[in-house]
Amino acid sequence: MTTTDPTPSPSTAPTARQVADRWVDTLVDLDPRWASALGVRPGDDRMPDLSPDGLAAEADAARAALAELDGARVLDDDDRRCATLLRERLEAQLAVHETGADLASLRPIASPVQMLQGIFLLMPTATDEDWGVVARRLHAVPESAASYRRTLEAGLATGRTSAPRQAAAVVEQLGDWLPDGDTPGWHAGFTAAGPDALRAELDAGAAAATTAVTELRDWIAGTYLPAVEGTPDGVGRDAYLVAARSSIGATLDPDEAYAWGWEELARIEAEMVREADRVLPGATPAEAFAHLDVHGEAVEGVEEVRAWLQAMMDTAIAELDGTAVDVAEPVRRVEAMIAPPGAAAAPYYSRPSLDFSRPGRTWLPTLGRTRFPTWDLISTWYHEGVPGHHLQLGQWAHRAAELSRFQVSVGSVSATTEGWALYAERLMDELGYLTDPGARLGYLDGQRMRAVRVVIDIGMHLGLRIPDSSGFHPGERWTAELGEEFFAARSGSPAAFVHSEIVRYLGWPGQAISYKLGERAWLAGRAAARARVAERGERFDLRAWHTAALSLGSLGLDDLERELSAIDAVAAG
Repeated sequence: MTTTDPTPSPSTAPTARQVADRWVDTLVDLDPRWASALGVRPGDDRMPDLSPDGLAAEADAARAALAELDGARVLDDDDRRCATLLRERLEAQLAVHETGADLASLRPIASPVQMLQGIFLLMPTATDEDWGVVARRLHAVPESAASYRRTLEAGLATGRTSAPRQAAAVVEQLGDWLPDGDTPGWHAGFTAAGPDALRAELDAGAAAATTAVTELRDWIAGTYLPAVEGTPDGVGRDAYLVAARSSIGATLDPDEAYAWGWEELARIEAEMVREADRVLPGATPAEAFAHLDVHGEAVEGVEEVRAWLQAMMDTAIAELDGTAVDVAEPVRRVEAMIAPPGAAAAPYYSRPSLDFSRPGRTWLPTLGRTRFPTWDLISTWYHEGVPGHHLQLGQWAHRAAELSRFQVSVGSVSATTEGWALYAERLMDELGYLTDPGARLGYLDGQRMRAVRVVIDIGMHLGLRIPDSSGFHPGERWTAELGEEFFAARSGSPAAFVHSEIVRYLGWPGQAISYKLGERAWLAGRAAARARVAERGERFDLRAWHTAALSLGSLGLDDLERELSAIDAVAAG
């Protein structure tokens, strides 16, 4: 990855930030999902062109942006970081396209097919005019679904296919969006809140979208799924390195990361044994989890748990602001939400629009539950909400004018965002928010899961050998089945969640490792900054360091650690 400063250009050339923001404008022109995600062009009623032609157009635009960046001026450190990030992101995107990986993108999370639902959750619905845009966009769903089918057909024709496990999961997911007895389909349910004056248009649009989803599901089930029989779950070393770069913004050493993942897992599991004994003397972690599920604190009711999570985030903002970090006024608003049916099984966060008209939101999938033990929710909401994703991505939106729209949105690197969110969980433990044994065991369980991800994500995709010292199928090569068995034995989560996680890792190579590797970079950067301040005989200011770190915008993994180390956070007095 290029990390050196670009060559200075004539004063008439655009700055790196101008090039980056023009790239955002280009993406918004090419793909309306970005307009909805960013909260711009509220009247845009298009659906994304998910066809091979759409992919090729975006690749051509990326090459043009790289050429323009070559001649861009770099005015300051923000510009320098922006130029480095833009180059890395464009090169990573083109590597995916040029290997044909974007023809095999079918999976039940973060793939084009989810846009047939997810784009509507990003749209404003406050006025009749807003609902008019929704109605027109619903009528565009059939062509968007058909365009994605053409991409999958191109993949079949060229041998670039998703595995049967991914196709089957998407078939099930799309089925969850469709009508079932007295339950309306997702699109009809979404439009039920629309105005009576537009009822006919909304109903017709919802019906068109439902038909398109049905046809896509049936084609995947009847044509694609049989055709990809025999496609391996793991993508292999070369494809994995290309995919992992998309998530970490750096070139991965998979063997080093695999070995470190095992070491980190052993450290966490030793700590879990001690914490389980605090929950229930003599209990194993699994026994402690079972005890907490029945006898631990729990919230009864879906609306009640939403309100409980909201209060938890509001309290965290009030108590951390001015002590552990400075929270800008617009960022103080965050909303806890219940995820719609057919969403991923894991909780997630959606960032605010750049003007904060749509706030940041955390989403809890209920999976049919009405009772919610809190032991596995507390650190999760420190991760998804405050001080995790919301403080970072909210601060990025707040600083968009000083950075660039690209650095705070489109240019996000998973290792930077997920690494911060996992670091945020550890920070709350350091600050004394996880003294309850159950809550702390839940935090450690989350840490263990992220270490397991490093081991099995790399192991399954590369078919690596399981160490003899592991005590788990020693000497065998990783498979999806072994990955699920290993995860299940090291998780306090339900079997359905464990299965969905394995499907996710296999369908999204390299993303699962970004959490732990990102956290490692955040911790290393903090340690280096603290050490440099201490060498001068001064006192490290953690609040100032956090505030500055969250204001950097997105960075690739190697650049992240270097920039965090350089933050000079000195306490006054």
